Amino acid sequence: MSAADIPEGTVRNILEQDTLKWVFVGGKGGVGKTTCSSILSILLAQVRSSVLIISTDPAHNLSDVFQQRFTKTPTLVNGFSNLYAMEVDPNVENDDIGGNEGMDSLFSELSNAIPGIDEAMSFAEMLKLVQTMGYSCIVFDTAPTGHTLRLLQLPSTLEKGLQKVMSLKSKFGGLISQMTRLFGLDDEFGEDAILGRLESMKDVIEKVNKQFKDPGSGRYLMKVSEVMDLTTFVCVCIPEFLSLYETERLVQELAKVEIDTHNIIINQVLYDEEDVESKLLKARMRMQKKYLDQFYMLYDDFNITKLPLLPQEVTGVESLKAFSRNFISPYQPSTSRGTVEDVERRISTLKLQLEDTEAELDRHRKGKQKV
Repeated sequence: MSAADIPEGTVRNILEQDTLKWVFVGGKGGVGKTTCSSILSILLAQVRSSVLIISTDPAHNLSDVFQQRFTKTPTLVNGFSNLYAMEVDPNVENDDIGGNEGMDSLFSELSNAIPGIDEAMSFAEMLKLVQTMGYSCIVFDTAPTGHTLRLLQLPSTLEKGLQKVMSLKSKFGGLISQMTRLFGLDDEFGEDAILGRLESMKDVIEKVNKQFKDPGSGRYLMKVSEVMDLTTFVCVCIPEFLSLYETERLVQELAKVEIDTHNIIINQVLYDEEDVESKLLKARMRMQKKYLDQFYMLYDDFNITKLPLLPQEVTGVESLKAFSRNFISPYQPSTSRGTVEDVERRISTLKLQLEDTEAELDRHRKGKQKV
């Protein structure tokens, strides 16, 4: 592959892809997913009419990153007119799928009887709510890899579960009708009411499932301009072995569930800026270079964005905006060696270090002569 064929190391392809509706950001724990998803939502807000960022990680960090309190209700982010944020727990609660009486209670008990369907229903309700709000694009700040993969599989899980429930209609439909008449219950508990509720949810899930599916051919996709993708997954990682391994597993699993991914963000990269003297930093740079080379070898058809390791945390809207420039143009390490005063100060320090070293060497020589 020639240099001209290598995808650009930015997220511009996501910003320019007008068809995107769902953007998932995920990866191994502690690699900077929340920071990256927050910055991505800020950049999308510059080119979209309205953007919503949702945290599905039980250990929410959106409020910390934006330095603003968020709840399970979409809240306008301070300093923006079209960016909203919310923090939700993907684990289902009875209040989310129904009350304690009548049909809602029965529906809740029925849902809990199907393994894995409780989370799926909660996810479905959340997506149903989001769809009614009419946001141009929704960014998901997801939990670590394993939880995220299960969350992305929930639409399929719920679809299969509801299909099984619907298949029982021919076997138990008459029994349900007889029981409701026997106990004098109203039509709220009738066969048509229960199955109608399930059918309506099944329709929502099928719609979401179709939007999540990648119209391309798995991992090796056609050009973005040739497909009408609604969903994409951005993998966030750091240049270390475990993160590389987890990213490869994530990419493979996403291909299995037919979810598009063509962007990787490598965070916390060390650059050889100025004159780095620390042996530890130099060793870490050599280690990172080895894994960076492997990333480029494995994902030569991906847009790989490298972000520098900073001496401070990126929190607050202004810090996020400042750091976002590294998402739309490749980071360039500083090659400046400082002012003349800085160089003279450095030379003076090196001279003092040299004098101390020579004095230490003389002491060792005298000690050997005495012996």
